[in-house]
Amino acid sequence: MLLSTILLALRSIRRNLLRSFLTVLGIVIGVSAVITMVTLGNGATQAIQNQIASLGTNLLQIRPGQRMGPGGSGGAPSFKDTDADAIAQQIGGILAVAPEARTSTTVVANGRNWTTIVTGSTNAWLQVGNWTVRAGRDFTDAELRAGSAVCLIGETVRRELFGENSDPLGEYVRVKAFSCEVIGVLGSKGQGAFGNDQDDVVLMPLKTYQRRVTGNTRVNTLLVSMQDGSDPERVKASLTQLLRERRKLASTDEDNFNVLDTKQLADTLSGTTRVLTTLLGAVAAVSLLVGGIGIMNIMLVSVTERTREIGLRLAIGALEGEVLMQFLIEAVVLAALGGLVGIVLAALASLGLAFLMGVPYTVNVGVNLLSFAFSAAIGVVFGYFPARRAARLDPIEALRHE
Repeated sequence: MLLSTILLALRSIRRNLLRSFLTVLGIVIGVSAVITMVTLGNGATQAIQNQIASLGTNLLQIRPGQRMGPGGSGGAPSFKDTDADAIAQQIGGILAVAPEARTSTTVVANGRNWTTIVTGSTNAWLQVGNWTVRAGRDFTDAELRAGSAVCLIGETVRRELFGENSDPLGEYVRVKAFSCEVIGVLGSKGQGAFGNDQDDVVLMPLKTYQRRVTGNTRVNTLLVSMQDGSDPERVKASLTQLLRERRKLASTDEDNFNVLDTKQLADTLSGTTRVLTTLLGAVAAVSLLVGGIGIMNIMLVSVTERTREIGLRLAIGALEGEVLMQFLIEAVVLAALGGLVGIVLAALASLGLAFLMGVPYTVNVGVNLLSFAFSAAIGVVFGYFPARRAARLDPIEALRHE
């Protein structure tokens, strides 16, 4: 009996293909909009997490001044490379510490010039930043102590100075008034969390940078990588106490440095994008309700058009429940069909938009299933009233209907 009811419902839908298509269009748009918004939002969240993770694992950035960003130092004294040694020796839970000084300058090689970020640090800089050396080697202890004229370059610098598919090892890059030998090429990391090109970098020993590039011993940033499982709050408290002692701050003085936990930054930005994703998904879900109202409207029209047919079925012995089930199945099939088509369109739209936006395409099976179930539920909710109206028709009055 149920099978015959389903066949009757499908036959009725097939008789009015254009009207059925226009009816499910609202559901298609609603489902595809919800899934696309949520998928792109999840992709954006994943992109932010990946970009911040590329800065380093369990990374703390310590800079002079009371706030981050340009001009944030407020005249606070810079760090020294000995501060990094003290942190590594006196604080537990530390994996590596790297002093960092950097500036933007023009480098020249192979008849080409390129403005890039020149960074002075140690091999620990590679460890805290999750860098790999794609070709060549890192610095030796002797080169670090002596401040030798050697450097490692990023992929962008290699491409701009030496061209595609080139091998710059053993070549020389002129930085200001001296030339340094390229001993290694860094593995590519792509765009950073703040839109910067992480591969646009020249790395040299800190002493080389201080003597030949800036002429001073200032260190702009201390990069601290914590061990897995360490307590970030305890480590930050120990860092703060140690640096206050080394910078000779009285108990009443405010900190003249700031500590940024990149994990907290990632959690904050990810939480923001998740809220925006939820908001966009909720706005898109409104179109699902509009589609449900469209289904109710068409089903009411269908009941009016088929009043004589309903009366005839009831007159020859069809039960009210069978008529109710027939119209309810029609509404659910329309809504479910719209849900399936919406899922397919959402997959295509999400894939294309994710490529254009440069974010990962992440398939959320739960959202797809929930959207389909919601579309089917809309068919039940908005199809029940027209179906009940059809089932309660008086057979005699229905047969008299013109």
